[in-house]
Amino acid sequence: MPSLAQYAGQAVVFAVVAAATGYLAANPIWREIPADMAQIKLSLVHGAVRVEDCRRLTYEEITRLPPSERRANTCKRERIAIQVELSVDGTMIYAETLQPGGLSRDGPAQAYRKFVVPAGVHHIVARLRDSKRNEGYDYEKAEDVMLAPGRNLAVDFKTDAGGFLFR
Repeated sequence: MPSLAQYAGQAVVFAVVAAATGYLAANPIWREIPADMAQIKLSLVHGAVRVEDCRRLTYEEITRLPPSERRANTCKRERIAIQVELSVDGTMIYAETLQPGGLSRDGPAQAYRKFVVPAGVHHIVARLRDSKRNEGYDYEKAEDVMLAPGRNLAVDFKTDAGGFLFR
């Protein structure tokens, strides 16, 4: 049967472990970015148009197909690459050609990048081209944002929401 001294020793050990855990939970102070900086996070997952447009099948072509595979249109799966640009105060910080994912190059292109910038007011421009055009952009958004020290700005892309979102 444990004695009173053993219970007291166990209580001291638990108190020391709890105090050490409490200290290490608050110290040393760790910052992901310097105190006078802010962070911009670009995140997008987007599928561009197909390399070849869909073609309507003729009645003869449809009847030659097995009954379980009959469809009105035929489409190649492969998608084109998308062009993405992000600039802050007129300086290009990201310009990339993103290839579609998947084994057949039919999945969405993806990007996730973090950029550390000085805190303050910045003019941010985001552009994306997901069509077969050679010049210009299909989606573009420019906005002046106030970035407080230690804060994050998420630059997200959602087609159904109209393009780029700054949050």
